[in-house]
Amino acid sequence: MQLPGNRPAVRRHRAARDAPAVPAAAGNSAANRMLSISGSNAAKGRVLKSIVALLVLNAFLSMTNWWPTPFVELDRRLAPEFVLLWVAILLLVWRLKALSRPVVVSLTCAYLLLVIGRYFDTTAPALFGRSINLYWDSLQIPRVLWVTLKSYPLWIALLVPAALLLLIWLIYRSLRVSITVAARDAAPYALSSRWALATTAAAVALVTANYAGVEATWPLVSRPVLPTYIRQAHLLATAWNTRELEKALPPSPAFVSDLGALGGIDVNLFFIESYGIVAFNNPKAYTQLKPARDALAARIAAAGMRVVSAYVRSTTFAGGSDLAHVSLLTGIDTSDPSRHDLLLTTRRPTLISLFHERGYETHGFYPALTWDWPEKVFYGFDRFTDARDLGYQGPKIGYWSVPDQVALARYGQLNPLTAASRKRFTFFASITSHMPFHPVPPYQADWGKLLSATPFDEAQMAALAAQKVDWLNMFPGYVGMIDYNYRWLAGYLAQPRARDSLTILLGDHQPAANVTGEGASWDVPVHIISSRPEVLARLAAHGFKPGLEPALPRIGAIFDLTRILMDAFDSGAAKPAALAVR
Repeated sequence: MQLPGNRPAVRRHRAARDAPAVPAAAGNSAANRMLSISGSNAAKGRVLKSIVALLVLNAFLSMTNWWPTPFVELDRRLAPEFVLLWVAILLLVWRLKALSRPVVVSLTCAYLLLVIGRYFDTTAPALFGRSINLYWDSLQIPRVLWVTLKSYPLWIALLVPAALLLLIWLIYRSLRVSITVAARDAAPYALSSRWALATTAAAVALVTANYAGVEATWPLVSRPVLPTYIRQAHLLATAWNTRELEKALPPSPAFVSDLGALGGIDVNLFFIESYGIVAFNNPKAYTQLKPARDALAARIAAAGMRVVSAYVRSTTFAGGSDLAHVSLLTGIDTSDPSRHDLLLTTRRPTLISLFHERGYETHGFYPALTWDWPEKVFYGFDRFTDARDLGYQGPKIGYWSVPDQVALARYGQLNPLTAASRKRFTFFASITSHMPFHPVPPYQADWGKLLSATPFDEAQMAALAAQKVDWLNMFPGYVGMIDYNYRWLAGYLAQPRARDSLTILLGDHQPAANVTGEGASWDVPVHIISSRPEVLARLAAHGFKPGLEPALPRIGAIFDLTRILMDAFDSGAAKPAALAVR
């Protein structure tokens, strides 16, 4: 018997039984489509994350300095150490399948050190005019930070280190996340992709060529960081090992000149920034500079002095003035920058120490410096003056703020020279004619006005503001700068003097190739101005020519000039200048 209440259920059962069959896959098609779309989106997300992670890792090691600030800007070039990290990740994933937390942390810490090195490697030259030097900076940087922070309220002094630590932590987290993504998502795909492996191989070849010094790779590959660490490690290891230090450096000449031929007169050693042979061997530059050069020659004659000139080969080109400075002062070839850095860790004798031992008060004048300069310990000046000491209140002109003429006038005011003053040796490193040779400051004929808060009149300032820099053609600006140098030198020699002096004018290096052209000589002119004929005669015996126009061939390298000067300044026969001094 069938119960009436079960009939609807029976009908539903029969309908289901008699209905046409439907494939199971068709019933799940919507779900499959959803899964497919979801999987595709997940894959795209992993690809996007991988690309971003790799770009972030490369950006941290290809960044460049935002000149002339302590900040950085992005660079599109490939970072060599990023390629090294990527290859390491590929090998580790191929071997281990997945990277453990300790491995990721180790890679991140190592990469963070490279990032810090990259920052200082690109920023130090922009701010300090030289590469990072751990021998001096490891002690100096903490001291500078302490002196700077203690002049601020306590909350600022605490906030700055805290912000710095937070920044380092954020960079660490960014690097760690990026390395994790690169190992988890990018590496497995790359290991199974021929084009990815081929791209990696091409990147390795490009970086290898860059390390080998192939200039064609420079627009594509940024400067590597590891050589900086290797160089600093070698510097520290050699500087702290006396035996290795002596092996790395050649012997010094014997600084035995008694300086008697000078008769106790003052000596000025002026390094003229970017003053090279191009000022003479380029016909256009020669012609345009001749009026100012003739005016300087006339001023020298009017002062009762004569001048002799020659060419010497500098130990640097287009920059790195310190290499030339130290080479002349020590009589040692510093064309290898590592040799220069090692020299600064020693107590080698210099022209400065020689003059000091002979009773001179030695002065160092560096108007380019607006920061503490720890290397001055090596130079050993009795008195040291930088831009901060000048108290300049006038308008800031160009990248170095205080024009050389103004700086020299202010320096003379701060260090007055009278007939009763101790005999003086002055080392002046000029700066205004540094690249980019813009703007060319006006020459002020009234040297007294240079000491006021308004050293230039309105017309001069208007002409200054009208100058336009042409980054593609720096030649006119360079010629204008050398013309300016000749003018302030003539004006300087025209100032009243309490006593006689000898002045050495020496170029530190040639300007960059955008002024000299490719394959230019490293020769620079040297002029020696004096009223003592016996000194000039000795210089002539070494190849110097009368007048302000040097003649080839050059008399030697800049470090050969050291021995020539000691001989010319000595009272008797030449001493054995080749004697080794360590």
